[in-house]
Amino acid sequence: MKKIIMQLDTLSCPSCMQKIESAVSQQPGVSDTKVLFNASKIKANFNPDEVSPEQLSAVVEKLGYDVQSTKVKEA
Repeated sequence: MKKIIMQLDTLSCPSCMQKIESAVSQQPGVSDTKVLFNASKIKANFNPDEVSPEQLSAVVEKLGYDVQSTKVKEA
């Protein structure tokens, strides 16, 4: 497992946070998804054999949010 941290441009409301968290957590191989509203960050553990960081960023961007940067670490 690896951990991805995506920095977003801004989050404007708590319902946005829930929408993003739900969409990311539904991806194959993803667990422990958390959206940090005040920091405009998404953290999630993922299995790189099932989903790539680029695919996870694309899920967020498809919802209409700009991913400013992405970091991947060992979980």
